[in-house]
This record gives sequence, C-alpha cells and structure tokens, in this order.
Amino acid sequence: MQAFTTLTGLVAPLNRANIDTDAIIPKQFLKSIHRTGFGPNLFDEWRYLDYGEPGQDCSNRPLNQDFILNQTRYQGAQILLARQNFGCGSSREHAPWALLDYGFRVIIAPSFADIFYNNCFKNSILPVILDENTIDKLFQVVQTTEAYQLTVDLTCQTITTPTNEKITFEIDGFRKHCLINGLDDISLTLKYTDDIIAYQNRRKQEAPWLF
Repeated sequence: MQAFTTLTGLVAPLNRANIDTDAIIPKQFLKSIHRTGFGPNLFDEWRYLDYGEPGQDCSNRPLNQDFILNQTRYQGAQILLARQNFGCGSSREHAPWALLDYGFRVIIAPSFADIFYNNCFKNSILPVILDENTIDKLFQVVQTTEAYQLTVDLTCQTITTPTNEKITFEIDGFRKHCLINGLDDISLTLKYTDDIIAYQNRRKQEAPWLF
C-alpha cells in the first residue's frame, strides 16, 4: 500500500450531501476485482452523458460539461472536498479504488459512512473530518479561487491554506501509523511472518495428525 505523509494538491469541490458508493462507482463496474483501472469510471453517471460499460473506451464518450470534474480548472485535483455522509450506501471497496485510481489521495468532509471511511485507510486515501463551519468556508474559497491548493500533513495532523492558516484534524493513532507507513491488513500480518512460521512448526510437533 502506498504510504501517505504530506500532500500539496489542487482541491475539487463536490457540493452534494449523501453521495453513495453507487454514485462513486456504479454497480456494472463491480464485475472486476482488480484494484486499478476504475479511475475513468469514477462518478460515471455524472461525468458522462451516455451509459458506461466495463472495458469501454471513455476517451470518446460525451462529457457532462456541468459536472465539476470535467471543468478545466479542476483537472489533476488530488483533494476532494465533499459534504456530509460521503460514501454511504453499499460497502463496495471499489469506491476508494476508483477515487485513488482517478488521483484523489485526500477527501475532506464533515462526516463519512463508517465502512467507506475504514476502506479509505486500507487503500491509501486519507479521509479528513472537519466541522460544518470550516467545510462551508472551504467551499466558498475553493469555488471562487482558481487553482486553490491545500497542504495536508498527516504527521502533524494539519491542513495549511495558501494564506498559511492551519486547520487541525483528529485521527485514530493506529490508522495514522498504518497510513504513514503504508501498511494494509496483509502488510500488518506479514510483519509477524517469523512468529507465524514458529507457531506452525510448533503445532506440527504438538499435533502432527493435523498436517
């Protein structure tokens, strides 16, 4: 898993509440279990004017020019600013896969659905929870300022604005440790490889009939 420490990136404002995982990555794309390749289909039903299919070449599909990610000023955004209850709905892990594959490393919102929130940490995405008032102020400045960037420092748990204002955020210590060190569930287990092998060898001696 890709580690996360600090990021300075362009912010894209998605001013909608209760965005569910079917909007993030529609159900027809769940046929694939590969973790990459979902970026072109992120928010598929909002980005395009036609119906998307798995394996379809998206380069010539008609774009919805009103959708925020299709606007030139937000191309290359790595930080997504959203409203409350982001990632609600079904628990599909494809949602953070699509966000990451598109290029987003940070999502800032006042609240997240629990399963989606947990899946972000397991897929190299930092979900940041800020209060509604701060979120409102960020939406105002992002929407009125071209090329608005924020610097997110996970180690210090701060977000720094272009005017050098610092916003602090809270995060669970264990999740922070895992993200900074690029540790997912498999990586955490592999850290105990020697202990696992020792246990298996001991069990072979204690109960050889099991093997």
